[in-house]
Amino acid sequence: MITVHHLEQSRSHRVLWLLEELELPYEMVRYARNRKTMLAPPELTAIHPLGKSPVITDGDVTVAESGAILEYVLERYGEGRLVPELGTPQHRRYRYFMHYAEGSLMTPLLVKLLCTRVKTAPLPFFVKPIARRIADGVGEKYVEPNLRTHVAFLEGELAKSTWFAGDELTAADVQMSYPVEALVARVPEHAGSGRLRALLERMRARPAYQRALAKGGPVIP
Repeated sequence: MITVHHLEQSRSHRVLWLLEELELPYEMVRYARNRKTMLAPPELTAIHPLGKSPVITDGDVTVAESGAILEYVLERYGEGRLVPELGTPQHRRYRYFMHYAEGSLMTPLLVKLLCTRVKTAPLPFFVKPIARRIADGVGEKYVEPNLRTHVAFLEGELAKSTWFAGDELTAADVQMSYPVEALVARVPEHAGSGRLRALLERMRARPAYQRALAKGGPVIP
């Protein structure tokens, strides 16, 4: 049986959602973040050397990284579900968004989070103004322009179909759910309305998503 090593308020919600969509049996081991650093606890290094979540174990197999986990589960247990037919335009879009979620979209979102934490971190009074100016500069020059570009791109893609790979839910939507949640939570001025908001509402309305949320807790710190 699959065991999900679940860090609260993390990307591993996607793994729970996929398993619930597939109605697969699994066990969940919950890990709490350090309340000061918001980092994963050291106990996770016993499961995987990087000490990160998500990570799953399945017998003697250990798989880390969200995309790799979703693909492993689908290949071994999916029986063709949540994956478009190979060679179709839908499959090409599916593959793209499976990689785009972490490869492109999460980078400016992570930098946005780090800049926010720098500006609110307890620092010596003579350092704080400098740190804030640097964080504001990174946000103005890099983060905000990139996020506007990504949001415009995603809104355009969602004008083509109900879900990212077509008119049926796929694992690409599961993979994209965390950055979409982060966009709406962290930059609501960019993603608080329109097609992205509607997509997120469709995701949250799915019974499997709700079951994953009930078991794993909130998605975004």
